[in-house]
Amino acid sequence: MIAAGVPALRFGRMPRWAGPLPLTVGIAVIAVWIVLALGAPWLAPYDPFLQDLAVRLQPPGALHPFGTDNFGRDILSRVIWSARVDLTMGVIGVAFPFLIGTGIGAVAGYFGGAVDLIFMRILDMVLAFPFLVLVLAILAILGPGLTSFYIALALVGWVSYARLIRAQVLVVKGSDFVIAARSLGYSHLRIMFRHVLPNSIVASIVFAMSDIVLVVLSGSAISYLGLGVQPPTAEWGVMIAEGQSYISTAWWITTFPGVAIVLMAFGFSMLADGLGEKLGLDG
Repeated sequence: MIAAGVPALRFGRMPRWAGPLPLTVGIAVIAVWIVLALGAPWLAPYDPFLQDLAVRLQPPGALHPFGTDNFGRDILSRVIWSARVDLTMGVIGVAFPFLIGTGIGAVAGYFGGAVDLIFMRILDMVLAFPFLVLVLAILAILGPGLTSFYIALALVGWVSYARLIRAQVLVVKGSDFVIAARSLGYSHLRIMFRHVLPNSIVASIVFAMSDIVLVVLSGSAISYLGLGVQPPTAEWGVMIAEGQSYISTAWWITTFPGVAIVLMAFGFSMLADGLGEKLGLDG
């Protein structure tokens, strides 16, 4: 028996996470990268551009935990500074396609008819070409650089968002609250921004989180090919390209930037999965 006034102890109940585990892990991983990116001037032990040929191709050790490259630059410092470039590249590279695709998909889905037909045929033409091939073709025309990369992504990447938001708008515009708003004489602009988009855009936001992974990987690949970020800027794809000639003798030059790419991609993937689960989009 339990004595009067003594609270009963509860066993077998484990503490619950504030949200889905993937969401928690994703936020933690991305938070670490954001801290490294913002704190690079204070956290990086060396200047990422500082060359010291006396310590070139040094393996990981006490003075250089990630080793040095063929110019004697500290790999750890360059990995930390690269987080700034790749995070910015991922966010900006998704922001423009997201805005363009959301606008086109919303207009096409809401108005339908000829407007929908025209936009969807343009979408089909873009989808007829492989994503990376089309990006490379645009970069070949515009020339290498981050600005060209952002323009190429904006011209190619909007199609996925347009298809997704159009499908959501087609469902939402037939809802009772939208019909009621029309019967009250509200303008198309008000109905779109006050009623349709807020109830259609959640899936696109979740997709954008996972799309950042593709943009970071694509950006690193483009930089590796020499069409993205240009040396001597610290960027993971550039670092891998610079170290490929030394892969058999100085493995650390390419390994640590590669691990950084994987970890950032893992963080955004977990964030997208967790956010989808939290918002009931995991099914």
